Order: sequence, then C-alpha cells, then structure tokens
Amino acid sequence: MDRALYLAMSGGTQVMNAQAIHANNLANVSTTGFRADFEQARSMQVNGDYYPSRVYAMTENPGTNFEMGPLQQTGRSMDVAVQENGFITALDASGQEVYTRAGDLQLTVSGQLVTGTGLPVVGMTGPIFLPPLDDLSISEDGTISIIPQGGDGTQITALNRIKLVSAEPESLTKGEDGLIRTKDGQMLLADNNVQVMSGFLESSNVNAVEEMTNIMELSRRFEMNIKVMNTVRENENASARILESN
Repeated sequence: MDRALYLAMSGGTQVMNAQAIHANNLANVSTTGFRADFEQARSMQVNGDYYPSRVYAMTENPGTNFEMGPLQQTGRSMDVAVQENGFITALDASGQEVYTRAGDLQLTVSGQLVTGTGLPVVGMTGPIFLPPLDDLSISEDGTISIIPQGGDGTQITALNRIKLVSAEPESLTKGEDGLIRTKDGQMLLADNNVQVMSGFLESSNVNAVEEMTNIMELSRRFEMNIKVMNTVRENENASARILESN
C-alpha cells in the first residue's frame, strides 16, 4: 500500500508542477513578446539496484516555443516588432546582455532608451541615451533618428542603432525572468539582416484555449491521484479493523 501511496503522491506533485507551467503561460497571454514554455512528463527509474521495474513520473520543461506571435498595430513610433528569429538586445540587472522580443520601448527622464520593463536597450556601443527631442523614428534596421527639441522639423538626425541579433532556437534558453539568453553564456553579434517594423508590437504566442484545455486535463489527473490516495487510506483502515477483530 505504501508503494501505491508513493506513486499517487509523486504523480500528484508532478501534475502540480505541470499546472504551474501552463498557468504561467496563461497568465502571460497578454504580455508583449512572451514566449510560451513547453511541458512534458516522462518516466524516471527509481534509484537503486533492486528496483529495475519501479519508475515514477517527472514533469519537465523541455524548451520554449519560439514561434512568432501575432502582430498588433499601435501606430506608436517607439513600438517595434522584430521579424523572424531576431531579438532586441538589452541589459539585465547584473549588466549582462539578454535578448527580448518585447518592443514597447520607452524613454526615461534622463533620455535613456529602455524596454517596457525598464531594461536598458543596447546600441552599437552600449546603452542608448538620446538628447531632448521633439520626435523619434526607428527604421527597419534599428537606426534611431530624432528631430532635436526646438528644431524646425526638417533637421532629422540619425544618432544610434539598436543592436539586433538572431540565433537558432536550439542555442537559446529562457530564464525565470522571461528573458532570453544563450545556453553557452556567450554574447551574440549584431545581425544586419534582422529587421523591425515600427508602429507594431508582437503579442504573446500563447494559445489561451489550448492552455485552458491543458489546465483542465491536468486538474482531472490530479483528482485521480487524490482518489488513489483516498483508496489506499480506506484499504489501510479496513486492514487495521480486520487485524483488530482477530
């Protein structure tokens, strides 16, 4: 009975882990540029030389869905959607390069270009700082042009260029902060072939209906594991009563 209880308990725990992955995907269905996580379960053999046939289930995150999400037109000049396998380069809290598809760019009061979550956007020589301006535009190759504050509208100046990179999905990994990094920890070089679309944002690639369906299915699996544990408890109580009657 203890074996059945262990299997049901471990199964329920792994179902909860799978629920967490799908719940996180669903919670980010409206997050700009979010990449959904995959989830799968596989059998793992119990450690030891005397249990070759005993296995338990383990939930794992085998990777991330890097397919492009739908584009949403915003008309805002500082919103950009990265095409194909490209990414915008930014800096995380530790100053290391990270990569994102979230193109909802902002300007701080000091003129620094940051992502929607406040991460510094990297240009060709480091973080991007812009002088006071009246207007700003971002071209397909990531070049930032401005009309200086107080200008007559014809003095368009190209000041910097966003560092756009590309990489095969197999070489990338997504951290718990939702940011993309290389698996080997190396920085990616700028790719001149990567293009962006100004006035658009890439939506999350999460399929809300699919995630809800997976969550409902996992809920039924969890209930089945609870029923097994209740059955084991009832059997133990019945066995104890039989022994007491003797």
